[in-house]
Amino acid sequence: MGYAKQNDVLGTANRGNPAESGLCTLCRADCTGRCETFLSSLKGRKMLYPRDFGTVTAGSSNVNHLGVCYNNLRIQGFNYGAQGMPDRLSNSADDCIFPNVNLETEFGSEVKTKVKIPIMTGALGSTFIAAKYWESFAVGAALVGIPIVVGENVVGIDKQAVIEKGKIIKAPELDRRIETYLKYYDGYGAIIVQMNVEDTRNGVAEYIIEKYGDQVIIELKWGQGAKDIGGEIQVSSLDYATFLHNRGYIVDPDPTKPEVVQAFEHGSIKSFARHSRLGYTNLNNYEQVKEDFYAAVAYLRGLGYKRITLKTGSYGMEALAMSIKFASEMKLDLLTIDGSGGGTGMSPWNMMETWGVPSLNLHAKAYEYASILAAQGLKVVDLAFAGGLAREDHIFKALSLGAPYTKLICMGRALMIPAFVGANIEGVLYPDRRERVNGNWDAIPASLSKEFGVSAEELFAGYYDVQKKVGADDMKNIPLGAMGVWTLADKLAAGLQQLMAGARKFSVSEISRTDIFSANRETERETKIPFMTDYNDDLAHKILNS
Repeated sequence: MGYAKQNDVLGTANRGNPAESGLCTLCRADCTGRCETFLSSLKGRKMLYPRDFGTVTAGSSNVNHLGVCYNNLRIQGFNYGAQGMPDRLSNSADDCIFPNVNLETEFGSEVKTKVKIPIMTGALGSTFIAAKYWESFAVGAALVGIPIVVGENVVGIDKQAVIEKGKIIKAPELDRRIETYLKYYDGYGAIIVQMNVEDTRNGVAEYIIEKYGDQVIIELKWGQGAKDIGGEIQVSSLDYATFLHNRGYIVDPDPTKPEVVQAFEHGSIKSFARHSRLGYTNLNNYEQVKEDFYAAVAYLRGLGYKRITLKTGSYGMEALAMSIKFASEMKLDLLTIDGSGGGTGMSPWNMMETWGVPSLNLHAKAYEYASILAAQGLKVVDLAFAGGLAREDHIFKALSLGAPYTKLICMGRALMIPAFVGANIEGVLYPDRRERVNGNWDAIPASLSKEFGVSAEELFAGYYDVQKKVGADDMKNIPLGAMGVWTLADKLAAGLQQLMAGARKFSVSEISRTDIFSANRETERETKIPFMTDYNDDLAHKILNS
């Protein structure tokens, strides 16, 4: 199913081919715009509305609903009632307005983690783009009050890290990641550090608990939606490739082979791919996986971790059931379920295109399996849904599809774009910072400067909101990429508030599966969400026949 490259109503355009999320399949850090997420990182909630008010009318083009995907769920609106109004407000028309919708949520088993908006970042790990723009990602997430995830292998690929016999002596890049977020953390959100096979061997969990205690959540990783093997990065240095090989990683091609060295020296090989290992390769059935997993969780609790989460990918139904049941029985704090259709920095392309269960199908089954456990009396682990979700309608639909178990929506590439945009602008406005912030532009693109201006105050709709939060004196320390994250989050929040108000739900906990319906019969069959003209049809007949 194809998606339009241009939206005339919003004045947006994709440089590349758009995916279901509305993002280009290949999103570039040096892009000059103007997809919806790009412009929302600058103009915020203005992007909720058609452009050129007063000289235009606008009508929906979304009339064809083909296939099974999140875009083929539609959001209900209701013409009476109001649920979840804060105690301080009444159900009067003066109080039941969308700015009064409460977007705060929380997740966790014994310890509750508060979140300002029901979103979190994807895992930002050893890819160089995560390292380059980390300050913008982390400061932005902390200011907004949402969780951020440090992905796998950050210590393992750090040349400055010192690891001796499975014990980390020094981990400067991991420390930078954690401390950048904590600097602006105000009680909402969290920093989560993910571990894979190599991280476990390298003693990441032991290092973090000893240095940061319960300020950090630890995450076990089973997989992700973009690939069904371990994480990858690409390096263009033979010395670095050899370093990674010696540190225990799989490097392809093998930089220690003489013929590979020759090929690199003559230019026929220009880069190397570093891969992580698969987990549980020595186990043969789910009982063995259960035993190993429960032991791993018990070990982490023994170290002192009060909050533990799990990330799983778009495997089949057995793995999905295992993840939900094991996480629930072990009283984990969050399970992130990542469907195919999400993004990555370095996954094999055809693997990403062809493997795994697409997000909507996987998330629909997650709800079904969670409901089975709940019917047995088990407290179901809090869920986060991920995989190609980028807009406020995606947030609402995914929360609704998984209600009441889904507490957060995990957004990967969508929350990275504002950091790219802001860093590029900062590099132009402050040339002395360009290298440090990894700016790619030589000038503000004419398409932005003519329409919006050339100063940070003009370009970012959220500029003065951030200034109010941190104070004018601290504004010089706020990366413009973080300003972009704030501004995009404000647009997503306002859009979500509007959708929730239309559904008469004034708090996140009130969102339910009755707030959406299926736009085609195929989606109805896969999700068990009723077709749009079937929902409440019995009530309609009752009214007509009364």
